Amino acid sequence: MYINKKQNGWRLTLVSAILMSSAAHAEDKGLIESLTGSDINKTAPMRDLGLKFGGWVSGGIAGNPHDPRDKTNGPVTFNNRSNEFHMHQLYGYIEKAVDTESNKWDLGFRADVVYGVDAAYTTQANFDDNLVVDSSSRFYKLAFPQVYAELFAPIGNGLTTKVGHFYTIIGNEVVTAPDNFFFSHAYTMQYGEPFTHTGVLMSYPLTSNIELTGGVVSGWDSFFQQPANFLGGVTYTTDDEKTTLAVSYITGDTVVAERGDSVDGSKVERHRSMYSVVLYHDFTDELHYTLQHDLGVQDNVYQRGGDSKWYGVNQYLTYDVNDQLATGLRFEWFRDQDGTQVSAAGNKNHYFAITAGVNYSPLSWLMIRPEVRYDWVTGANEFDAGAASDQVLISADAIIRF
Repeated sequence: MYINKKQNGWRLTLVSAILMSSAAHAEDKGLIESLTGSDINKTAPMRDLGLKFGGWVSGGIAGNPHDPRDKTNGPVTFNNRSNEFHMHQLYGYIEKAVDTESNKWDLGFRADVVYGVDAAYTTQANFDDNLVVDSSSRFYKLAFPQVYAELFAPIGNGLTTKVGHFYTIIGNEVVTAPDNFFFSHAYTMQYGEPFTHTGVLMSYPLTSNIELTGGVVSGWDSFFQQPANFLGGVTYTTDDEKTTLAVSYITGDTVVAERGDSVDGSKVERHRSMYSVVLYHDFTDELHYTLQHDLGVQDNVYQRGGDSKWYGVNQYLTYDVNDQLATGLRFEWFRDQDGTQVSAAGNKNHYFAITAGVNYSPLSWLMIRPEVRYDWVTGANEFDAGAASDQVLISADAIIRF
């Protein structure tokens, strides 16, 4: 089992067997170290400073037998360009992680940068949304999804405070490609959850089993352009670490319009809240299960003239065949009850998707993720530019870690 704890508060993510087994970790070399025999992170200056560099490049193709007229895979995003190969992430980061096991104050930081088609989903207005404006590369963006400082205070069981711009703690799937089992993403992540926040977030281990997280952020995917929201969560992990339950919650106002929604044309704020529950369980050392449920509500959505609600359930089942191969299934139901989250036409649909995939790592620095995905809707057509109620995607990507 691999648990990603980069965002202060447990984020449960399923990854390939090469990352989950202890044997794989012993030989977990990146491409540069494999080719040259040297690793900058293992040099004396880097160890003394506590610094770590890392990164990867990922690219793939989403084959769509429908060959949609608009060249997109409908409401499926991230890998939404049909029958085209794209570089999804050229990703790099530098960090100094705080030592949460010591009894001393410690200061750290992290900065991430990503270029590719995935970067468009993590850009922030008034921050990095206009760094790449060349129309010839309109699908490719440059983003800085994380830039934050971190402080560990030896108070009680240890209080960690993060200040800056960082990924959300909401939900299960994440932006960083190596930390997801599947190439494609669930509707809940795409349309029902924030990607990043800017603000302050604190985490505190109440006991060896319970961790609390809480803070104040500038809304969803906003760089100080949205009102203050509360973001928090609680995580419980059993003593044997085979079961983890994480509940996260965000609530506060959001600016939904600057004109046309008030008499004087001023900005109008509407209240929005959502929660996410993620349950992770190891049936055996090889067989892993994840259940996720999200629900979100927003008051008086401007374009629709009423309140909005969205919710859904995701299930993941993965099996580690050996240290190089893992198989997985994902089934999702997502309900856009009021047509505010997914469809530009306001379609009030039920969205379903079932995905079967494989993670294969023939080399320590290479991950290949083929998958077959079937999507369908009940209600108005959403695929093939509105001409079809379902679609099949046959996709694959490769991730090369530096």
